[in-house]
Order: sequence, then C-alpha cells, then structure tokens
Amino acid sequence: MGRQGISRRALLKTGGAALTGWALLSTLQVGAPHRVLAQTGVEVLPWLDQPAENPVPERVRNLLEWEKLDSWQTPPEQFFSVAHYGYPELDVNNWQLEIAGLVDNPMTLTMAELQTWPRQEVDFTLECSGNHGFGWNWGLVGNARWAGTALAPLLQEAGIKDDAVEVAFYGADVGEETVREQTITQHFARTMSIDDATSPYNMLCYEMNGESLPSRHGYPLRLIAPGWYGIANVKWLQRVEVRSRRLMNRFMARDYVTLRKQEVEGEETWSESSVGRSLLKSAPARVVRSDDAYRIEGAAWGRPIGRVEVQIDDGPWQAAVLDTDNVRRFSWRFWSLDWLDAEPGEHTITSRAIDTEGNIQPAKNDPLIAGKITYWESNGQITRQVRISA
Repeated sequence: MGRQGISRRALLKTGGAALTGWALLSTLQVGAPHRVLAQTGVEVLPWLDQPAENPVPERVRNLLEWEKLDSWQTPPEQFFSVAHYGYPELDVNNWQLEIAGLVDNPMTLTMAELQTWPRQEVDFTLECSGNHGFGWNWGLVGNARWAGTALAPLLQEAGIKDDAVEVAFYGADVGEETVREQTITQHFARTMSIDDATSPYNMLCYEMNGESLPSRHGYPLRLIAPGWYGIANVKWLQRVEVRSRRLMNRFMARDYVTLRKQEVEGEETWSESSVGRSLLKSAPARVVRSDDAYRIEGAAWGRPIGRVEVQIDDGPWQAAVLDTDNVRRFSWRFWSLDWLDAEPGEHTITSRAIDTEGNIQPAKNDPLIAGKITYWESNGQITRQVRISA
C-alpha cells in the first residue's frame, strides 16, 4: 500500500511537529537531582479528612491512597480504572483494529501488523475528569509509561479526506442507553477534531510500564492521548472512524459535559462544554515526620509545572521544592516543603500549582470553580487537614 497524504489542513498543522514532537517527551534535567518522595525511615501522618467509601466498586477501582504515594510510576495493579460498560475480555488472536470512514485507504490491522510500525513511549499522568468531584473519589489519578505506535502516521497511511471534521474512537465495551424513551445499544466512543487526533503525541498503546497492557486498562489496545482527561483515552479500542459530522452520543453530548454559570456584561448566562484537555492541578499527598522534623509532600500535573506553592493554615504562600529526577512534559512532578515551625494541634494544608506560562491553579472561590455545578474538571485548590501531636 502506498503512503497517502494526510488531509492538507492536518498536514499544515503537524508538519515538522510530527518529526520533533516525540523529542519533547524526553527528560529535562534541571539543576542537581532532588528526590522528593520514596523516603525511608519516616513516619507518615494520616490526614484527618478521609474520602468516603467508594459507592461503585464494580465500576471504579483502585483509587490512589495519597498517604501511600511513594513512587513516581504507578504499578498497573495499583492504577485506577473506570468502566462504563463493564470490563470486556478480548482475545488478541481474534482482535483487529479497523481504520475506516472518510479515508482513501481503509485499513484493518492485527496486533502483529500494528507492532511492525515504529514503537513510541510516553510518560503520562492520566486523571479521570471526575477526580475530586465527590467526597469519595479523591484518587482517580496515576502515572505510567505507555508504549505503542503513533496514531498520526496510520491516519496518514489511510489518507484523511478533506471533508472530514473529526475522528471517532470506538471501544469494544457495549451498553444500553435510553434516548428519548428509546433503548438502544451503543459502544463506548469519544471523538477528537482532525487537528487534535493527528497530534504527534497520540498513541495506539499496547504496553504499560514495560508489560503488555492489562485487561482492565484496555487490553489489547487503547488510545493514549497525552494532555487529555481519562475519558478521551478510549480502552479496548477496535475502530477508528473518520467522520464528516459530529458524534453526539452520551459521552460527547450528554455525559461528561461541564455546566458552568458565568456573568457576561452584567447578565447571568450558562455554558456547556464537553470535557477535553487536562487542567492544571496539584494535591498535598502526605505529611511525614523524621525525628522532630516535618515535611509536606505532594504532586502537581495537568500542565508543564513551573512551580508549586503551599499554604499552612492562613499563612503566606511558600515556595515548594520541585523534584528534578523525573521531569516529563506530560507527567506529574513531585514537590515538598520543609515545615520548619510545625506547632502541635490541627492544621490545614493547601497547595496550588503554577504552570510554565504563569497560570495559577484556581482557588475554590474562583468564579471558574464556584460557578461550576457539575463535578467534572474539579481542579480547584485542595486543602487537607492534619494533626501534629504534642
């Protein structure tokens, strides 16, 4: 099969980025190494405020316990998972990936054929867009090294037609939905615009942390879209369809839609937006004690992190120290603050991340957060409570 050109619009957008994009994923060494977590010989103080019990363990599993965070890379067996239509068990020997729709050369690929394409890796912190949206789901985030092959060259091989507007990704998981009193059967599916889908960072992933992709994380193949919330990273992928019309299914038009009240020229209005790219966020992970010294540790993610600041009780914001061992474009960064004047009693710990462009993680009373009535995209500053013993 001859190599076909990607759509002219997408080609102009990707251009040299397709050649240089993956180079941006390499480690950036900044100053002397500073290891923040994974310490030994320390006592971890339990947070006084703890998440409620998980009410849907059949759908949501392995929420991160922040006090136990001690590894930059999350083991697959500890990595959270969310399933809307169950956890399908697929046999790779009977599985194929279809690339179809508005393409010049439809493709059907086995895993063996897919693995002949150049292998790529990316370290990416995956967060569910509902993380911290309720009183129980505070741990829907994890970091892993994902491996597979870049999506854009396969779309280029298929040849996207110029009248295409978006790419839909269909999983093998199936469920029933009721739309206007009509019950229908649907595959899980999400879409991206042509420009977003042809990003050089998107990957057809078949490995996680150096091993075959686990079943509950999408075996044998899933989409990994660095910089996007978990809902966009479709698991159990079996069809990629290039489309001329917007897909308006549950997961694009009715569910995973953020509803926000805002004021425009003195008038109250409401906006609805589909969950998409990850937002800037941080969280205090734990407070540790070694002899009489205390330290606050945490993580920041969602955007390239420039700095993190910590507020103790109602005191001033203090600059945390960022980990320089593992600095990746799409991964979380650990941070720490030596708590030099820790006094006995109960205290609050709040963190805020600032990205490399100067954007600040919003406070809970910021209109962007306070005006939001849906639980998705809850990236407001997080406050935890801890007790220092006398």
